[in-house]
Amino acid sequence: MRRVHLLSGFTPLHLRSFVRAYLKLRFPEDSICVDIGLFGDLEGNLERARGQAAEGGIIPIEWGDLDQRLGFRGNGGWRTQSLDDIVPQAKDKCARLTRNLEALGRQIPLAVIPPTLPLPPLAHCPPAQSCEWELRLNVLLGEFLRGAGELTGVRLLSASNLAAASPPHLRLDINMELATGFPYALSHTDALAQLSVRCLFPAEPKKGLITDLDQTLWKGILGDVDVDGVSWSLEDKAHVHALYQQLLDSLAESGALLAIASKNDPHLVKRALQRADLLLRPETIYPVEAGWGPKSDAVGRILKAWNVGADSVVFVDDSPMDLAEVSEKFPQIQCMQFPSSDSAGVLTLLKRLRELFGRAEIQEEDRLRVASLRGAAQLPSDATDAGSMEFIARLKARVTFEPANCSQKRALELVNKTNQFNLNGVRFTEGDWLARLSRPGSFLTVVSYEDRFGPLGRIAVLGGYFQEGRCIVDTFVLSCRAFSRSIEFQILRQLFKNSDSESVIFMFKPTERNRPMEAYLGQFTSLANATADGIEISLDSFTKACPLLHHEVIEKWTMQEAKKS
Repeated sequence: MRRVHLLSGFTPLHLRSFVRAYLKLRFPEDSICVDIGLFGDLEGNLERARGQAAEGGIIPIEWGDLDQRLGFRGNGGWRTQSLDDIVPQAKDKCARLTRNLEALGRQIPLAVIPPTLPLPPLAHCPPAQSCEWELRLNVLLGEFLRGAGELTGVRLLSASNLAAASPPHLRLDINMELATGFPYALSHTDALAQLSVRCLFPAEPKKGLITDLDQTLWKGILGDVDVDGVSWSLEDKAHVHALYQQLLDSLAESGALLAIASKNDPHLVKRALQRADLLLRPETIYPVEAGWGPKSDAVGRILKAWNVGADSVVFVDDSPMDLAEVSEKFPQIQCMQFPSSDSAGVLTLLKRLRELFGRAEIQEEDRLRVASLRGAAQLPSDATDAGSMEFIARLKARVTFEPANCSQKRALELVNKTNQFNLNGVRFTEGDWLARLSRPGSFLTVVSYEDRFGPLGRIAVLGGYFQEGRCIVDTFVLSCRAFSRSIEFQILRQLFKNSDSESVIFMFKPTERNRPMEAYLGQFTSLANATADGIEISLDSFTKACPLLHHEVIEKWTMQEAKKS
């Protein structure tokens, strides 16, 4: 059962039905429940929701929630003297709403919808003129939304995206509002429900973008016009390529992987990427696959270098033939054509890419991703033989264990995005995760790593609980960027040390993609011994299989409280 709160000051009526429908589209395998509150009591609805289990909340706030006179069902009077105290009263209401949002946002994620309907015609100014009173009200609203957007767990619905989907003059259904207390036209209700579900439960962002060069990253054919002949300037009518470069640079800053697959002379490509006026930083691109073979072969090598699944990648090229060839070999890749001669089409593409790669927050690990991939390329592919272990011993590696509350969002991101080294493939919503952290007897640590090639950031999560004296691990993931450094052995070593356990139960479940985890656990015990209660690994079997470890270990976490619970 996926339960979501829909908390408003009006009768939610059709909005509840549309929200339920879009939740079902987002989570087709789940049964859906949308809880609503009491009419006219937004504050009370927020307060009561705190004691109720849910996976998230959608909270539309309209002007009438700040003061009844700002709605169409209020009877407070529209004389100037009657309106003088609206702004002070609305300010007090915003302060109370902020406190309620702050308290509820600590428990579940919230999608807050700013006012979408017009104000009643209560100002004395001509309709074409903004009056001072209305401007003060909008300033107040802006301050309230800015503060709300900084609260833990709170996301604000994009007003500009809503305007594109639902024109402001078509939003209010005054007949429905006066008859039933539901203010929205059906078209507006549909758009509002769809965007609010996306805001509350965003799709997993894509991990990597592979781009072509000629007529895509720049205008012109490099082999024909040479390095100085390709362009992305307004003067050359090539500015759409500059916009594309700027977007790619922004995506790289937010953690997206960028690579090039181009049918070109590698030496010319290297020189072109070193042009001082390039708007995309060359160091954010890895790898660069330039040659004359099929594009699909280049894409395959890039996927191997990144060690990510094809379903997490977008390929952009101006050639329909190359797009078709890559799509045929890698049907899970999202292939998109760059329409270099259509500026409006390029803008649509840029918006779509922003949507596919958008993330609510940029973390330090996102900025380290490309550098860590370059470092990983210098590591031996097999870290188990003697030569490789000698190399690892010279890495000057440091492994840090932190309590999960130091980086809850990064821990959740790792658990939900990691596939190959994942104990059981279980995914969590933000609400699930917050409940997981507060479970009695539970423990959770986030693991960071750095060596002489640089920091990888937080790359692993280990968690579980104690039950009748037994240590049970139900969450264990390690980013593929951290493979071949023996970190997984160090994590288990610290687990046995801190739990004081002679054996640990691992809630392992095979998935389509977690073969590396399966092979790892198979070093300590036969997976044929797995039961519904998990796989038991003894300290003795782990010690016998564990290689010599050379990490410096820094511990900032403890299991003492979990063992007491």
